[in-house]
Amino acid sequence: MGKVSLEGIEFHAFHGVFSEEKKLGNRFTVDIHVETNFKKAMLEDDLHETVDYSRLYQIAKGHMQEPVKLLEHLGHLMIDDIIKAYPKLQRVEIIIKKHNPALGGVVDYSVVKVSYPEDYQ
Repeated sequence: MGKVSLEGIEFHAFHGVFSEEKKLGNRFTVDIHVETNFKKAMLEDDLHETVDYSRLYQIAKGHMQEPVKLLEHLGHLMIDDIIKAYPKLQRVEIIIKKHNPALGGVVDYSVVKVSYPEDYQ
């Protein structure tokens, strides 16, 4: 079993419940971690035998461009598309950070972590 990750992917997006968030947007950071068996890729040097992290990036980018209210829902949408692209994955974890959330005080970021299969049971 191996892990493929993308960490610190940054986007400006318009996710949130409040009208200011939908209008002004905010800075988000996304981390994607997937676990799969990539032994054949290690031995044969074949991208088709592992997870193409450029595809993971494109999935995240696509969902960041479509505003939703909740980061939990956003993580779920990303996981669904990742699993569709790579059905043999053993585990997927999405971590989404919203920088400087509008809470009336100083907060670096809020964080939501969604995992498959854990949060899907």
